[in-house]
Amino acid sequence: MRLFAGDDWAEDHHDVELMDSAGRVLARARLPEGAAGMARLHAMIGEQLGEDAEAAGVRVGIETGRGLWVMALAAAGYAVFGINPLQVARYRERHGVSGAKSDAADAHTLADMMRTDAHQLRPVAADSPAAQAVKVVARAHKTLIWERTRQVQRLRHQLRDYFPAALEAYPDLAAPGTLELLAKAPDPASAAQLTTAQVSAALKRARRRDITARAAAIRAALRGEQLAQPPAVTAACAAVARALAAVITALNTQIKVMEGQVEAHFLQHPDAEIILSQPAWDPSSVPGCSASSATTRTATPAAKPARTTRPPAPSPAPPASARPSWPGTCTTTGSATPSTARPSPP
Repeated sequence: MRLFAGDDWAEDHHDVELMDSAGRVLARARLPEGAAGMARLHAMIGEQLGEDAEAAGVRVGIETGRGLWVMALAAAGYAVFGINPLQVARYRERHGVSGAKSDAADAHTLADMMRTDAHQLRPVAADSPAAQAVKVVARAHKTLIWERTRQVQRLRHQLRDYFPAALEAYPDLAAPGTLELLAKAPDPASAAQLTTAQVSAALKRARRRDITARAAAIRAALRGEQLAQPPAVTAACAAVARALAAVITALNTQIKVMEGQVEAHFLQHPDAEIILSQPAWDPSSVPGCSASSATTRTATPAAKPARTTRPPAPSPAPPASARPSWPGTCTTTGSATPSTARPSPP
């Protein structure tokens, strides 16, 4: 007997429905999150399977592919399918156009998807703890970078509304030097009073090159003519820009911290050395990893040794009778007579 389960999860509960191969609903329940809810789910499934519990297969559809609940389902031996919510919404539209939605209806939709379309879906991978750890820190690292991009866009729109010269002076709003100068002088009046020494010191702390030319270009852009908002509006916009600069600065710090965590967990994986040794592997694709991170083999091929001896003399040409015949030629004793057709390459 095969059993199909739909699990519509929330933060504190799970709406579960069990269905058989004929589409008949066997049981419904709202289970609490945690060990108690998992025990009740096992009891529900056991009641329906009866004596065939060991030989039967159970497929569970849920709108997530990670978390303690999903790990417990996979550890129990169920085939767990993490389904994208958009797929569930499209499947729901096949059977109704009203747009009505409820937790119990979503559990029914998930169970029916397991019954009819499981072959089109991808089960949750049974990753090792080391691989799961890499996924956790890599996902957090990616999320922090995306959040920094959002905050930079907000800062750019804010500066465009009251301080357009800053966009010309600071091409990279996420750079540490830019954030330091914006925190020190977030409005046009105070930015125009920045000295060359102050700008150069910020660029030096940010490890930028060509500091003299950059400092001159920044001061020229900040002192150029530009449209201005009323003083009260400028002060309010400057406060927002200073707050956004502080948020981006904190994100930069945490991105570097999480980058180190990605490198540490990746290098602890048992297959890290094998991955780093691949000829086409680019260590820079892993944050913080370099070719020197591998303990033995690296992705950079060794340089060829310099030739120190004279190349061997060419061997004498073979006799005419031993030479291979080209297509379109006839070989005679000691000579090759070309035919009228032009010989083609081998």
